[in-house]
Amino acid sequence: MVKSFIPHLVFGVLAVLGVSLVNAEDPYLYFTWTVTYGTRSILGVPQQVILINGQFPGPKLDVVTNNNIILNLINKLDQPFLMTWNGIKQRKNSWQDGVLGTNCPIPPNSNYTYKFQAKDQIGSYTYFPSTLMHRAAGGFGALNIIHRSVIPIPYANPDGDFTLLVGDWFKANHKTLQQSLDSGKSMPFPDGVLINGQTQATFTGDQGKTYMFRISNVGLSTSLNFRIQGHKMKLVEVEGSHVIQNLYDSLDVHVGQSITILVTLDQPPKNYYIVASTRFTKTVLTATAVLHYANSNAPVSGPVPAAPANGFDWSMEQARTYRWNLTSNAARPNPQGSFHYGTITPTKTIVLANSAPLINGKLRYAVNGVSYINPDTPLKLADYFNIPGVFSTNSLSELPSGRAATLATSVMATSLHDFIEVVFQNNENTMQAWHLDGYDFWVVGFGSGQWTPDKRKSYNLVDALTRHTTQVNPH
Repeated sequence: MVKSFIPHLVFGVLAVLGVSLVNAEDPYLYFTWTVTYGTRSILGVPQQVILINGQFPGPKLDVVTNNNIILNLINKLDQPFLMTWNGIKQRKNSWQDGVLGTNCPIPPNSNYTYKFQAKDQIGSYTYFPSTLMHRAAGGFGALNIIHRSVIPIPYANPDGDFTLLVGDWFKANHKTLQQSLDSGKSMPFPDGVLINGQTQATFTGDQGKTYMFRISNVGLSTSLNFRIQGHKMKLVEVEGSHVIQNLYDSLDVHVGQSITILVTLDQPPKNYYIVASTRFTKTVLTATAVLHYANSNAPVSGPVPAAPANGFDWSMEQARTYRWNLTSNAARPNPQGSFHYGTITPTKTIVLANSAPLINGKLRYAVNGVSYINPDTPLKLADYFNIPGVFSTNSLSELPSGRAATLATSVMATSLHDFIEVVFQNNENTMQAWHLDGYDFWVVGFGSGQWTPDKRKSYNLVDALTRHTTQVNPH
Protein backbone atom coordinates (compact mmCIF):
# COMPACT_ATOMS: atom_id res chain seq x y z
CA MET A 1 0.00 0.00 0.00
CA VAL A 2 2.84 2.32 0.70
CA LYS A 3 4.31 1.77 -2.75
CA SER A 4 1.04 2.50 -4.47
CA PHE A 5 0.31 5.54 -2.32
CA ILE A 6 3.55 7.48 -2.80
CA PRO A 7 3.22 8.03 -6.59
CA HIS A 8 -0.29 9.37 -6.12
CA LEU A 9 0.93 11.71 -3.40
CA VAL A 10 3.79 13.02 -5.54
CA PHE A 11 1.47 13.44 -8.52
CA GLY A 12 -0.98 15.35 -6.35
CA VAL A 13 1.72 17.70 -5.08
CA LEU A 14 2.99 18.36 -8.61
CA ALA A 15 -0.53 19.05 -9.79
CA VAL A 16 -1.11 21.57 -7.02
CA LEU A 17 2.23 23.25 -7.76
CA GLY A 18 1.35 23.44 -11.44
CA VAL A 19 -1.96 25.12 -10.71
CA SER A 20 -0.26 27.55 -8.32
CA LEU A 21 2.35 28.50 -10.90
CA VAL A 22 -0.29 29.17 -13.52
CA ASN A 23 -2.38 31.27 -11.17
CA ALA A 24 0.66 33.18 -9.94
CA GLU A 25 1.48 34.67 -13.34
CA ASP A 26 1.08 38.44 -13.46
CA PRO A 27 -2.07 39.65 -15.23
CA TYR A 28 -2.13 40.52 -18.91
CA LEU A 29 -3.87 43.63 -20.21
CA TYR A 30 -4.80 43.85 -23.91
CA PHE A 31 -5.30 47.04 -25.90
CA THR A 32 -5.83 47.99 -29.53
CA TRP A 33 -5.00 51.56 -30.52
CA THR A 34 -5.59 53.15 -33.91
CA VAL A 35 -3.55 56.25 -34.73
CA THR A 36 -5.22 58.75 -37.09
CA TYR A 37 -5.25 62.42 -37.97
CA GLY A 38 -8.07 64.65 -36.81
CA THR A 39 -8.93 68.33 -36.59
CA ARG A 40 -9.20 70.24 -33.33
CA SER A 41 -9.37 73.95 -32.51
CA ILE A 42 -6.79 73.92 -29.73
CA LEU A 43 -5.88 77.62 -29.52
CA GLY A 44 -8.90 78.93 -31.40
CA VAL A 45 -7.53 77.88 -34.79
CA PRO A 46 -8.45 74.56 -36.47
CA GLN A 47 -5.36 72.42 -36.89
CA GLN A 48 -4.40 68.86 -37.67
CA VAL A 49 -3.66 66.72 -34.61
CA ILE A 50 -2.81 63.08 -33.99
CA LEU A 51 -5.55 61.04 -32.32
CA ILE A 52 -5.44 57.66 -30.65
CA ASN A 53 -8.79 55.90 -30.87
CA GLY A 54 -10.24 59.31 -31.67
CA GLN A 55 -8.90 60.89 -28.48
CA PHE A 56 -6.64 63.91 -27.93
CA PRO A 57 -4.67 63.46 -25.71
CA GLY A 58 -4.57 59.70 -26.08
CA PRO A 59 -6.22 57.17 -23.74
CA LYS A 60 -4.98 57.02 -20.16
CA LEU A 61 -3.28 53.72 -19.33
CA ASP A 62 -3.92 52.77 -15.70
CA VAL A 63 -2.04 49.57 -14.83
CA VAL A 64 -0.81 47.84 -11.68
CA THR A 65 2.78 46.97 -10.82
CA ASN A 66 3.94 43.88 -12.75
CA ASN A 67 1.01 43.93 -15.20
CA ASN A 68 1.92 42.72 -18.68
CA ILE A 69 0.80 45.13 -21.42
CA ILE A 70 0.00 43.75 -24.87
CA LEU A 71 -0.83 46.71 -27.09
CA ASN A 72 -1.51 46.44 -30.81
CA LEU A 73 -0.91 49.82 -32.45
CA ILE A 74 -2.39 50.40 -35.92
CA ASN A 75 -0.85 53.28 -37.88
CA LYS A 76 -3.31 55.07 -40.16
CA LEU A 77 -1.09 58.12 -40.71
CA ASP A 78 0.67 58.95 -43.96
CA GLN A 79 4.05 58.64 -42.21
CA PRO A 80 5.85 55.92 -40.23
CA PHE A 81 4.98 56.11 -36.54
CA LEU A 82 6.80 55.04 -33.38
CA MET A 83 5.59 55.18 -29.76
CA THR A 84 7.86 55.30 -26.72
CA TRP A 85 6.90 54.51 -23.12
CA ASN A 86 8.53 57.31 -21.17
CA GLY A 87 10.07 55.99 -17.96
CA ILE A 88 9.12 52.33 -18.37
CA LYS A 89 12.13 50.14 -17.69
CA GLN A 90 12.80 47.74 -20.54
CA ARG A 91 14.89 45.05 -18.91
CA LYS A 92 16.48 42.98 -21.71
CA ASN A 93 13.54 44.20 -23.74
CA SER A 94 14.84 47.28 -25.53
CA TRP A 95 13.17 46.37 -28.82
CA GLN A 96 9.87 47.42 -27.21
CA ASP A 97 11.28 50.82 -26.27
CA GLY A 98 9.85 52.76 -29.19
CA VAL A 99 12.87 54.79 -30.26
CA LEU A 100 14.98 54.65 -33.41
CA GLY A 101 17.86 52.26 -33.11
CA THR A 102 15.94 49.70 -31.08
CA ASN A 103 12.55 49.84 -32.86
CA CYS A 104 11.68 50.24 -36.51
CA PRO A 105 8.84 52.73 -37.09
CA ILE A 106 5.46 51.26 -37.98
CA PRO A 107 4.81 51.89 -41.70
CA PRO A 108 1.54 53.54 -42.80
CA ASN A 109 -1.44 51.18 -42.85
CA SER A 110 0.48 48.66 -40.79
CA ASN A 111 0.48 47.55 -37.16
CA TYR A 112 2.89 46.44 -34.47
CA THR A 113 2.19 44.81 -31.11
CA TYR A 114 4.13 46.19 -28.14
CA LYS A 115 4.74 43.71 -25.32
CA PHE A 116 6.25 44.93 -22.07
CA GLN A 117 5.82 44.60 -18.32
CA ALA A 118 5.50 47.29 -15.64
CA LYS A 119 7.98 45.23 -13.64
CA ASP A 120 8.68 46.47 -10.10
CA GLN A 121 7.54 50.00 -10.92
CA ILE A 122 5.07 52.47 -9.50
CA GLY A 123 4.31 56.09 -10.28
CA SER A 124 3.28 58.57 -12.93
CA TYR A 125 4.62 58.22 -16.48
CA THR A 126 3.69 59.12 -20.04
CA TYR A 127 3.87 57.82 -23.60
CA PHE A 128 4.43 59.83 -26.77
CA PRO A 129 5.55 59.56 -30.42
CA SER A 130 9.33 59.64 -30.73
CA THR A 131 9.94 60.50 -34.40
CA LEU A 132 9.14 63.04 -37.14
CA MET A 133 7.92 65.73 -34.70
CA HIS A 134 4.67 63.78 -34.22
CA ARG A 135 4.74 64.79 -30.56
CA ALA A 136 4.01 68.36 -31.69
CA ALA A 137 0.67 67.13 -33.05
CA GLY A 138 -0.40 64.92 -30.15
CA GLY A 139 -0.33 61.16 -29.81
CA PHE A 140 0.76 61.52 -26.17
CA GLY A 141 -0.96 60.36 -23.01
CA ALA A 142 -0.63 59.25 -19.39
CA LEU A 143 0.66 55.90 -18.15
CA ASN A 144 0.00 55.48 -14.43
CA ILE A 145 1.32 52.47 -12.50
CA ILE A 146 -0.66 51.79 -9.33
CA HIS A 147 0.95 49.96 -6.42
CA ARG A 148 -0.04 46.38 -5.60
CA SER A 149 -2.39 46.10 -2.63
CA VAL A 150 0.14 43.96 -0.73
CA ILE A 151 2.76 46.74 -0.83
CA PRO A 152 2.09 49.64 1.58
CA ILE A 153 2.62 53.22 0.45
CA PRO A 154 3.90 56.05 2.69
CA TYR A 155 0.64 58.02 2.68
CA ALA A 156 -3.06 57.38 3.10
CA ASN A 157 -4.96 56.40 -0.01
CA PRO A 158 -6.18 59.63 -1.61
CA ASP A 159 -9.87 60.35 -2.07
CA GLY A 160 -9.40 60.88 -5.80
CA ASP A 161 -6.79 60.82 -8.53
CA PHE A 162 -6.33 63.44 -11.25
CA THR A 163 -3.91 63.28 -14.18
CA LEU A 164 -2.67 66.54 -15.69
CA LEU A 165 -0.66 66.54 -18.92
CA VAL A 166 0.83 70.02 -19.23
CA GLY A 167 2.97 71.27 -22.07
CA ASP A 168 3.76 73.97 -24.60
CA TRP A 169 1.84 73.94 -27.87
CA PHE A 170 2.39 75.20 -31.41
CA LYS A 171 -0.16 76.24 -33.99
CA ALA A 172 2.19 75.16 -36.76
CA ASN A 173 1.70 71.73 -38.32
CA HIS A 174 4.19 69.11 -37.16
CA LYS A 175 5.48 68.69 -40.74
CA THR A 176 6.10 72.43 -40.96
CA LEU A 177 8.05 72.35 -37.69
CA GLN A 178 10.11 69.40 -38.93
CA GLN A 179 10.90 71.14 -42.22
CA SER A 180 11.94 74.26 -40.30
CA LEU A 181 14.34 72.29 -38.12
CA ASP A 182 15.70 70.35 -41.09
CA SER A 183 16.41 73.62 -42.89
CA GLY A 184 18.68 74.70 -40.02
CA LYS A 185 16.35 76.97 -38.08
CA SER A 186 15.79 76.77 -34.33
CA MET A 187 12.49 75.89 -32.68
CA PRO A 188 10.05 78.82 -32.70
CA PHE A 189 8.54 80.16 -29.51
CA PRO A 190 5.38 78.22 -28.58
CA ASP A 191 1.94 79.72 -29.10
CA GLY A 192 0.44 78.57 -25.83
CA VAL A 193 0.32 76.12 -22.92
CA LEU A 194 -2.22 73.33 -22.57
CA ILE A 195 -3.57 71.28 -19.67
CA ASN A 196 -4.85 67.91 -20.89
CA GLY A 197 -4.94 69.24 -24.43
CA GLN A 198 -7.18 72.16 -23.49
CA THR A 199 -6.97 75.78 -22.47
CA GLN A 200 -9.73 75.29 -19.88
CA ALA A 201 -10.48 72.37 -17.55
CA THR A 202 -12.16 71.77 -14.19
CA PHE A 203 -11.24 69.31 -11.43
CA THR A 204 -13.87 68.78 -8.72
CA GLY A 205 -13.34 67.59 -5.14
CA ASP A 206 -14.98 67.60 -1.72
CA GLN A 207 -13.92 70.01 0.99
CA GLY A 208 -11.68 68.38 3.59
CA LYS A 209 -10.59 65.52 1.36
CA THR A 210 -7.17 64.87 -0.15
CA TYR A 211 -6.55 64.29 -3.85
CA MET A 212 -3.62 63.02 -5.88
CA PHE A 213 -2.47 65.08 -8.86
CA ARG A 214 -0.19 63.37 -11.38
CA ILE A 215 1.58 66.10 -13.37
CA SER A 216 3.69 65.47 -16.47
CA ASN A 217 5.34 67.91 -18.87
CA VAL A 218 4.52 66.51 -22.32
CA GLY A 219 5.71 69.61 -24.19
CA LEU A 220 8.52 69.95 -26.69
CA SER A 221 10.88 72.57 -25.37
CA THR A 222 9.64 74.59 -22.39
CA SER A 223 9.96 74.15 -18.63
CA LEU A 224 6.74 74.87 -16.73
CA ASN A 225 5.88 75.96 -13.21
CA PHE A 226 2.82 74.36 -11.62
CA ARG A 227 0.80 75.77 -8.72
CA ILE A 228 -2.68 75.78 -7.18
CA GLN A 229 -4.10 79.00 -5.80
CA GLY A 230 -4.23 79.01 -1.99
CA HIS A 231 -3.18 75.38 -1.58
CA LYS A 232 0.01 73.67 -0.48
CA MET A 233 1.28 70.75 -2.55
CA LYS A 234 2.85 67.74 -0.85
CA LEU A 235 5.32 66.04 -3.16
CA VAL A 236 5.13 62.26 -2.66
CA GLU A 237 6.59 60.62 -5.78
CA VAL A 238 8.93 61.54 -8.63
CA GLU A 239 9.16 59.14 -11.59
CA GLY A 240 8.86 56.05 -9.45
CA SER A 241 10.71 57.24 -6.34
CA HIS A 242 8.82 57.93 -3.12
CA VAL A 243 10.31 61.13 -1.74
CA ILE A 244 10.60 63.00 1.54
CA GLN A 245 7.19 64.65 1.73
CA ASN A 246 7.95 68.36 1.65
CA LEU A 247 5.30 71.03 1.06
CA TYR A 248 5.62 73.43 -1.88
CA ASP A 249 3.78 76.51 -3.13
CA SER A 250 4.88 75.79 -6.70
CA LEU A 251 6.92 73.18 -8.54
CA ASP A 252 9.04 73.36 -11.68
CA VAL A 253 8.39 70.49 -14.08
CA HIS A 254 10.82 70.26 -16.98
CA VAL A 255 10.30 68.67 -20.37
CA GLY A 256 9.70 64.94 -20.10
CA GLN A 257 9.43 64.90 -16.30
CA SER A 258 6.60 63.64 -14.09
CA ILE A 259 5.74 64.31 -10.44
CA THR A 260 2.95 63.24 -8.08
CA ILE A 261 1.52 65.48 -5.38
CA LEU A 262 -1.19 65.35 -2.73
CA VAL A 263 -3.46 68.35 -2.21
CA THR A 264 -5.92 68.69 0.67
CA LEU A 265 -8.99 70.83 -0.03
CA ASP A 266 -8.69 72.73 3.25
CA GLN A 267 -9.68 76.22 2.11
CA PRO A 268 -13.04 78.06 2.15
CA PRO A 269 -15.37 76.47 -0.44
CA LYS A 270 -15.10 78.17 -3.82
CA ASN A 271 -13.19 77.77 -7.07
CA TYR A 272 -9.40 78.15 -7.22
CA TYR A 273 -6.95 78.57 -10.09
CA ILE A 274 -4.74 75.70 -11.21
CA VAL A 275 -1.85 77.25 -13.14
CA ALA A 276 0.88 76.05 -15.49
CA SER A 277 3.13 78.77 -16.91
CA THR A 278 6.36 78.87 -18.86
CA ARG A 279 9.65 79.28 -17.02
CA PHE A 280 12.81 81.08 -18.14
CA THR A 281 11.06 82.82 -21.07
CA LYS A 282 10.85 86.57 -21.73
CA THR A 283 7.19 86.20 -22.66
CA VAL A 284 5.31 84.15 -20.07
CA LEU A 285 2.58 81.87 -21.44
CA THR A 286 -0.01 80.63 -18.96
CA ALA A 287 -2.70 77.97 -18.91
CA THR A 288 -5.29 77.88 -16.16
CA ALA A 289 -7.73 75.26 -14.98
CA VAL A 290 -10.15 75.33 -12.05
CA LEU A 291 -10.11 73.43 -8.77
CA HIS A 292 -13.82 73.31 -7.90
CA TYR A 293 -15.11 72.63 -4.38
CA ALA A 294 -18.23 70.51 -4.86
CA ASN A 295 -20.12 72.30 -2.08
CA SER A 296 -19.68 75.75 -3.60
CA ASN A 297 -21.02 77.84 -6.44
CA ALA A 298 -18.56 80.68 -5.87
CA PRO A 299 -16.52 81.42 -9.01
CA VAL A 300 -12.77 81.67 -9.14
CA SER A 301 -11.56 85.09 -7.98
CA GLY A 302 -8.45 87.13 -7.39
CA PRO A 303 -5.34 87.38 -9.51
CA VAL A 304 -3.78 84.28 -11.04
CA PRO A 305 -0.95 83.31 -8.64
CA ALA A 306 2.42 84.28 -10.04
CA ALA A 307 5.37 81.98 -10.64
CA PRO A 308 8.50 82.42 -8.50
CA ALA A 309 10.30 85.65 -9.31
CA ASN A 310 13.69 83.94 -9.25
CA GLY A 311 14.83 81.81 -12.14
CA PHE A 312 17.48 79.18 -12.72
CA ASP A 313 19.14 79.31 -9.28
CA TRP A 314 15.79 79.00 -7.51
CA SER A 315 14.88 76.04 -9.70
CA MET A 316 18.18 74.30 -8.98
CA GLU A 317 17.77 74.78 -5.24
CA GLN A 318 14.28 73.31 -5.40
CA ALA A 319 15.61 70.26 -7.28
CA ARG A 320 18.14 69.70 -4.48
CA THR A 321 15.28 69.33 -1.99
CA TYR A 322 13.98 66.21 -3.77
CA ARG A 323 15.26 63.30 -1.69
CA TRP A 324 14.44 59.62 -1.64
CA ASN A 325 12.26 58.39 1.23
CA LEU A 326 14.47 55.56 2.46
CA THR A 327 11.93 54.40 5.05
CA SER A 328 9.24 53.59 2.49
CA ASN A 329 8.68 50.72 0.13
CA ALA A 330 8.56 51.19 -3.60
CA ALA A 331 7.09 48.66 -6.01
CA ARG A 332 9.03 46.01 -4.09
CA PRO A 333 9.63 45.79 -0.32
CA ASN A 334 13.37 46.43 -0.85
CA PRO A 335 13.66 49.02 -3.66
CA GLN A 336 17.44 49.32 -3.44
CA GLY A 337 18.16 45.63 -3.65
CA SER A 338 21.19 44.33 -1.82
CA PHE A 339 23.42 47.34 -2.51
CA HIS A 340 23.45 51.10 -2.14
CA TYR A 341 24.50 53.31 -5.03
CA GLY A 342 26.69 55.51 -2.83
CA THR A 343 28.94 52.60 -1.87
CA ILE A 344 29.79 51.56 -5.43
CA THR A 345 32.92 52.86 -7.14
CA PRO A 346 32.14 53.91 -10.73
CA THR A 347 34.03 52.00 -13.38
CA LYS A 348 34.17 54.99 -15.72
CA THR A 349 33.20 58.65 -16.01
CA ILE A 350 31.46 60.05 -19.08
CA VAL A 351 31.07 63.80 -19.59
CA LEU A 352 28.45 64.73 -22.19
CA ALA A 353 28.48 68.36 -23.33
CA ASN A 354 25.60 69.58 -25.49
CA SER A 355 26.06 72.31 -28.09
CA ALA A 356 24.27 73.93 -31.02
CA PRO A 357 26.89 74.29 -33.78
CA LEU A 358 26.54 75.17 -37.44
CA ILE A 359 27.41 72.19 -39.65
CA ASN A 360 27.41 72.69 -43.40
CA GLY A 361 25.76 76.04 -42.82
CA LYS A 362 22.82 74.61 -40.85
CA LEU A 363 22.04 74.71 -37.14
CA ARG A 364 22.44 71.25 -35.61
CA TYR A 365 22.49 69.94 -32.06
CA ALA A 366 25.50 67.95 -30.93
CA VAL A 367 26.94 66.00 -28.01
CA ASN A 368 30.72 66.13 -27.54
CA GLY A 369 30.98 67.64 -31.01
CA VAL A 370 28.98 64.93 -32.79
CA SER A 371 25.54 65.53 -34.27
CA TYR A 372 23.67 62.24 -34.56
CA ILE A 373 22.42 60.89 -37.89
CA ASN A 374 20.21 57.81 -38.22
CA PRO A 375 21.76 54.89 -40.14
CA ASP A 376 19.77 52.99 -42.73
CA THR A 377 20.21 49.83 -40.68
CA PRO A 378 18.83 50.03 -37.12
CA LEU A 379 21.59 49.88 -34.52
CA LYS A 380 20.02 46.93 -32.72
CA LEU A 381 20.13 44.82 -35.88
CA ALA A 382 23.62 45.96 -36.80
CA ASP A 383 24.88 45.04 -33.35
CA TYR A 384 23.08 41.69 -33.17
CA PHE A 385 24.17 40.51 -36.62
CA ASN A 386 27.62 42.15 -36.49
CA ILE A 387 26.95 44.14 -39.66
CA PRO A 388 30.06 46.22 -40.41
CA GLY A 389 30.09 49.86 -41.45
CA VAL A 390 26.85 50.90 -39.71
CA PHE A 391 28.40 52.49 -36.62
CA SER A 392 31.66 52.79 -34.76
CA THR A 393 32.08 52.85 -30.99
CA ASN A 394 34.89 55.35 -31.55
CA SER A 395 32.50 57.90 -33.06
CA LEU A 396 31.76 59.62 -29.73
CA SER A 397 34.40 60.44 -27.15
CA GLU A 398 33.77 60.00 -23.43
CA LEU A 399 34.87 63.60 -22.79
CA PRO A 400 34.20 66.82 -24.74
CA SER A 401 36.65 66.83 -27.63
CA GLY A 402 36.86 70.52 -28.41
CA ARG A 403 37.08 69.66 -32.10
CA ALA A 404 34.89 71.03 -34.87
CA ALA A 405 31.42 69.52 -34.88
CA THR A 406 30.78 66.64 -37.26
CA LEU A 407 27.95 64.37 -38.37
CA ALA A 408 28.06 60.71 -37.33
CA THR A 409 26.02 57.83 -35.93
CA SER A 410 27.34 58.40 -32.43
CA VAL A 411 27.66 55.26 -30.33
CA MET A 412 29.54 54.86 -27.06
CA ALA A 413 30.81 51.52 -25.77
CA THR A 414 30.24 50.24 -22.24
CA SER A 415 30.48 46.81 -20.65
CA LEU A 416 27.95 44.64 -18.89
CA HIS A 417 27.76 45.53 -15.16
CA ASP A 418 29.60 48.83 -15.61
CA PHE A 419 28.59 51.40 -12.99
CA ILE A 420 28.94 54.71 -14.76
CA GLU A 421 29.24 58.29 -13.56
CA VAL A 422 27.64 60.54 -16.19
CA VAL A 423 28.10 64.31 -16.16
CA PHE A 424 25.77 66.45 -18.29
CA GLN A 425 27.53 69.71 -19.16
CA ASN A 426 25.22 72.39 -20.59
CA ASN A 427 27.20 75.24 -22.13
CA GLU A 428 24.12 76.75 -23.81
CA ASN A 429 21.88 79.59 -22.62
CA THR A 430 18.75 77.44 -22.38
CA MET A 431 17.58 74.72 -20.02
CA GLN A 432 18.20 71.19 -21.28
CA ALA A 433 16.43 67.94 -20.39
CA TRP A 434 18.34 64.65 -20.61
CA HIS A 435 16.49 61.34 -20.71
CA LEU A 436 17.75 57.76 -20.42
CA ASP A 437 15.36 55.57 -22.35
CA GLY A 438 14.33 52.27 -20.82
CA TYR A 439 16.39 52.79 -17.65
CA ASP A 440 16.81 55.30 -14.83
CA PHE A 441 19.68 56.85 -12.90
CA TRP A 442 20.48 58.46 -9.56
CA VAL A 443 20.63 62.26 -9.79
CA VAL A 444 23.35 62.96 -7.23
CA GLY A 445 24.24 66.59 -7.87
CA PHE A 446 23.61 69.91 -9.57
CA GLY A 447 26.19 72.65 -9.96
CA SER A 448 27.23 75.75 -11.84
CA GLY A 449 30.10 76.27 -14.27
CA GLN A 450 32.31 73.54 -15.68
CA TRP A 451 32.39 70.17 -13.96
CA THR A 452 35.60 69.09 -12.27
CA PRO A 453 36.35 65.99 -10.17
CA ASP A 454 36.31 68.24 -7.12
CA LYS A 455 32.51 68.59 -7.58
CA ARG A 456 32.17 65.03 -6.29
CA LYS A 457 32.49 66.39 -2.76
CA SER A 458 29.00 67.85 -3.12
CA TYR A 459 27.31 64.66 -4.37
CA ASN A 460 24.35 63.27 -2.46
CA LEU A 461 25.44 59.66 -1.98
CA VAL A 462 22.77 58.86 0.63
CA ASP A 463 19.22 59.56 -0.57
CA ALA A 464 19.31 60.82 -4.15
CA LEU A 465 16.36 60.03 -6.43
CA THR A 466 16.27 57.59 -9.26
CA ARG A 467 14.53 59.12 -12.26
CA HIS A 468 14.55 58.87 -16.04
CA THR A 469 14.81 62.57 -16.96
CA THR A 470 16.86 65.33 -15.39
CA GLN A 471 17.11 69.02 -16.12
CA VAL A 472 20.50 70.67 -16.69
CA ASN A 473 20.62 74.40 -16.10
CA PRO A 474 22.40 76.74 -18.53
CA HIS A 475 26.15 76.83 -17.91
